[in-house]
Amino acid sequence: MKIRTITTGFNLQSPVKEKQIKQFCEFTNTAREIFANNGYTVQTARVATQPWKEYFESKNQMIELVKEFEKLVNKYSVDYFNIGTTFDPQLIPLIYDMIQNTSTMFCTTFISDSTTINYEVAQHTAQVMKRLSTIQEDGFANLRFAGIFNTKPGSPFYPAAYHKGPPSFAVGTENSDLVYQAFSEAKTIEKAATFLENILLEEFKKIETIAKQISAKEKIHYDGIDVSIAPSINRNESIAYAFEKLGLGTFGDVGTLAIARVVTQTIQNLNIKKCGYSGLMLPVLEDYGLAQRNTEETYNLTDLLLYSSVCGTGLDTIPLPGDVSEEKLYALLLDIASLAIKLNKPLSARLMPIRHKKAGEMTDYTFEYFVNSKIMKI
Repeated sequence: MKIRTITTGFNLQSPVKEKQIKQFCEFTNTAREIFANNGYTVQTARVATQPWKEYFESKNQMIELVKEFEKLVNKYSVDYFNIGTTFDPQLIPLIYDMIQNTSTMFCTTFISDSTTINYEVAQHTAQVMKRLSTIQEDGFANLRFAGIFNTKPGSPFYPAAYHKGPPSFAVGTENSDLVYQAFSEAKTIEKAATFLENILLEEFKKIETIAKQISAKEKIHYDGIDVSIAPSINRNESIAYAFEKLGLGTFGDVGTLAIARVVTQTIQNLNIKKCGYSGLMLPVLEDYGLAQRNTEETYNLTDLLLYSSVCGTGLDTIPLPGDVSEEKLYALLLDIASLAIKLNKPLSARLMPIRHKKAGEMTDYTFEYFVNSKIMKI
């Protein structure tokens, strides 16, 4: 298991003050160093702010703000920063300009809470997804943007992270290798939960102990661990291939939903301090087996939505045809919002239309954390 992210949240002051950025970047790097000294690989250090409407003044001010924010985050050796979410449909078009003018900034739109869909936000979200796909030939800019649904502050995972309240930090892990190990030993779905709980609880307790020590020493609130099962690009750590160890067939076959429920129920019952999604992540381009099975067409978008009903975090890193219409994207966002409301769970949508690509063609990314796969039908 690796630590994918240590994410520190704070309320950004405007105009940006270097002293504030330095303070929270240095804390995040101190936490990273402590985990590294305890034997953990820490992939990224990140910071996140309150919803950016709270420091918005004008289009030009925001573009200059994120550029300055990025410069300081880079100066103090933090990998990414997130300006949080927006509930205001009139601000959404500005997301294109902010992402175009940065390379490490993430943000989201807030499409629904637990009761209500904001249809105007959903429409503008579909529009900006389509526009972002034109910044780069491979549509990569959409990696830094998502629509979120019923998602609370304090999650360490991007793009959904945003902050509220006093400064705090949280931990997110890459842990599908533990699922692969547990299911390889369990061999059947009847035993899967027991094996998975034992291995996850042991490993998460170690991280929790270190995080609490950091919190006490540095006097900053600890939000918890997002215990979501986050996948890997390594073949022998694939969540899809882990599912297949239980003897119910290929990922996407009947039985996949049942395994997804077992995974989610197990992690949500773990006796540790949890935050964020605490679900099962199925990002098509970030898991070796998911990418391969998608190329083989053993599952589709409707299947992923179905799995989200019992487990998931929504639709993540979904490669789509470049000519997908805004209307189709809007309709898909409404489907996800409906699940989030009906089931009262946090979900998100990171959709990646790719210019000049059609359904069935292969992606050709060179990003180190992606596995190339087929463009999905919508």
